[in-house]
Amino acid sequence: MNALPPIGPKIRALRQERGWTQARLAALLGITQGYLSQLERGDAGSFTAEQLLLILRQFNVPIDRFLPGKGAEVSSQIQNALARTGAPHLVEAELLPSEKLRSAADTIRETLVSADSARQIAALAPVVVENAGRLNLTRLRAELAALGLERRFGWAVESILEAVKRESELVLPREWRLKYRRAVAALDNFISPLILFAPTENPDRPTPHDLLDPDITGVEALNETVANSSETARKWRVATRIETDDFVRALRAARGAD
Repeated sequence: MNALPPIGPKIRALRQERGWTQARLAALLGITQGYLSQLERGDAGSFTAEQLLLILRQFNVPIDRFLPGKGAEVSSQIQNALARTGAPHLVEAELLPSEKLRSAADTIRETLVSADSARQIAALAPVVVENAGRLNLTRLRAELAALGLERRFGWAVESILEAVKRESELVLPREWRLKYRRAVAALDNFISPLILFAPTENPDRPTPHDLLDPDITGVEALNETVANSSETARKWRVATRIETDDFVRALRAARGAD
């Protein structure tokens, strides 16, 4: 059985991003936790093709995520999709459109799953505003919940709602007032009941953080990020430095106010 090139650190980052423990992933792969730890560090060769296939199916990610040189292309495809669906301040790269990113809903989902840029994630705010009347937020939540990213979606929706409400207090052209009013109504109606399901603190069995920022690679970085995160991020236990102000800046840039 031929092993694939070492991809341990990328597997570890994906596992942590989805809130899985080493024990849980080891059980899925049928190996010991100690051996998985060695694989993730690159100290014991690499994952077999069969093991990688299980991981791809479980976390619903493409093989491109683990191939050398593909990260930049994925990022560019996401940026292009964001620019086309409501964030025109992002510059498009010269790439053919991805079949996976035809709709605003696809773009939102893939951005929350795969984007490694805070600027791209913040650009979700104008995309949501532009498409608020056409988005099926309940379906999007279900899709992200299936990937273990339901809390990330809750955090994003609530943060975008806060940003849109803040901008709605400004004197805006009629077109933008109407867009923001529609977005606030849709997001508020969706998120209000979900806030009740945000994780509560339990010192004995704390909910693992969803590691959104790609540079969170250890306990020290995690603790620092959480300590400086927004109240909304702490509520949903999402480890990120992205704040409401970032979404506000994206809204202003999209309407040419920055």
